[in-house]
Amino acid sequence: MTTRTIRMPRVMFNDFSLVLPGFLLCIVIAAAASFVSDHYGGPKFLYALLIGIAFHFLSDNHKCKAGIEMSAKKLVRIGVALLGVRIAVSDVSDLGAAGVGALVGAVVLTIGFSLLLARMLKLPPMLGLLSGGATGICGISAAMAISSTLPQNRDNEHYTLLTAIGVATFSTVAMVLYPLVVTTSGLTIAEAGLFLGGSIHDVAQVVGAGFMISPEVGDAATLAKMFRVAMLMPVVVLFVFMFRKDREKYGDSGAQKQPIVPLFLVVFIGLVVLNSFGWISADAANLSSDISKWCLVISIAALGVKTSFEKLSELGWKPVILLMGNAVFIAAYMLCIVYLGRI
Repeated sequence: MTTRTIRMPRVMFNDFSLVLPGFLLCIVIAAAASFVSDHYGGPKFLYALLIGIAFHFLSDNHKCKAGIEMSAKKLVRIGVALLGVRIAVSDVSDLGAAGVGALVGAVVLTIGFSLLLARMLKLPPMLGLLSGGATGICGISAAMAISSTLPQNRDNEHYTLLTAIGVATFSTVAMVLYPLVVTTSGLTIAEAGLFLGGSIHDVAQVVGAGFMISPEVGDAATLAKMFRVAMLMPVVVLFVFMFRKDREKYGDSGAQKQPIVPLFLVVFIGLVVLNSFGWISADAANLSSDISKWCLVISIAALGVKTSFEKLSELGWKPVILLMGNAVFIAAYMLCIVYLGRI
């Protein structure tokens, strides 16, 4: 009679042990930020960001890097997806036809402005397209998705890297500064949500900036931002057809296949629909909301650890001007929309 020894899959264990140190680091930072916020007041998201920046020296540590990357990229998607339990379809009426038109205009005009500014700075149109799309839609995710539709060569990889570094930096700066613009300008909840959700690049920073002010502004900003994220689908489909012939010159061997619709957006929309029909209980909604907040605080802590203002200097001054110009353009555009709506 023979016996078999049951062994745990080593791949799963190795993957878990690989991300654990960095993940625990981000959890500790998030817990510290929450403790300071609960006992002394102030926004926990901002505390998580600032404490995280203090630990930037660990961002390239081989033991922590994988966990930090996972916390920054994966947890924010889970957190945003679970925010759907706090929003109903009826809330979309808060955007209104004018709000929807303004957000569509933000995406289209920012891409057009970026192409024009890139031409003025004598930068490649590809860089203008990537930076404009990343600024106008949803940050690094948009840059990666748009990059997959462009000719796959070394220039594409280089420009995508430049865009990712610059967008991450300026989006983090916007997360800190734009709440100050909201408070000093005396914007209402709907106006603040439209401005933050329509002007900040990445989803994580939009959520962080919104919740720094209040949960209501956070919800409104998330709703506006998710509409911009939804714009990624038609933009990517358009670029697929526009650059198909150029891609054929280089072949598709180096292309990275990106999903047309991000999974977290699908989950977010699904939860919004379920909540709109009243199929999510209050207890389940509260639990999901708490999990969402923790995921977002941890992800913001990870973004803080990853933030390096020194790397921005490596881009050269022209790409920095391009990315900064895009950020200023979309923020000024959304502020104009907000103030015109008061007339």
